[in-house]
Amino acid sequence: MGRGRVELKRIENKINRQVTFSKRRNGLLKKAYELSVLCDAEVALIIFSSRGKLYEFGSSSTTKTLERYQRCCFNPQDNGAERETQSWYQEVSKLKAKYESLQRTQRHLLGEDLGPLSIKELQNLEKQLEGALAQARQRKTQIMMEQMEELRRKERQLGDMNKQLKIKVSMEMSSLEAEGQGFRGLPCPWNPGASAGTSNFAIAASNPMEIGPEPVLEIGYHHYNLGEGSSVPRSMAVDNSFFQGWTL
Repeated sequence: MGRGRVELKRIENKINRQVTFSKRRNGLLKKAYELSVLCDAEVALIIFSSRGKLYEFGSSSTTKTLERYQRCCFNPQDNGAERETQSWYQEVSKLKAKYESLQRTQRHLLGEDLGPLSIKELQNLEKQLEGALAQARQRKTQIMMEQMEELRRKERQLGDMNKQLKIKVSMEMSSLEAEGQGFRGLPCPWNPGASAGTSNFAIAASNPMEIGPEPVLEIGYHHYNLGEGSSVPRSMAVDNSFFQGWTL
């Protein structure tokens, strides 16, 4: 049969009353302790037996809890400030615990303070390190591929610029050669009648013996032409003409 419902009234039997008090007191103290630990609550419990014996429990301090209770009950205007202060205190405690946990995790990742860790915790730490290493290598490979692609793009740009410069230089050289040929085809200004590449000066310089004698000034000189049939010697004719010219 199941446990029946117990009627709540004073137990008349003294022995039964004492046994029930002891059991219920221990259970109540246990529940108060569990509440303070699980819910981070400030609990204070005060029990007086029928003989006047005191039983108490306080998560922090029973006296401080009673003082706080008195402040909350008799100073209602400070109730809001007290709650806010308590809230901030709890928040600071949580942040402090989180900060200590992060510091401990960081030391573990750096290979420090590994003594207290169990096999399972060490395996989890090893998996975390392997995952972080794989992500770091993947990111490094991605950055290297991006850099290589950027270098290829710059190489293509430089190649296009080089081709354009080659075309421009070839066009400039062609224009310069065309201008040089035009200058060589023009006639010399000091010899308009000469053909390209020739001049009278060059011909005269090439044949100095063909230049005729310069004219001689002749005053009172009569030139006599000797015929083919004349019997006078040529030397005498020249001498007579020379004397005749000067004796006039």
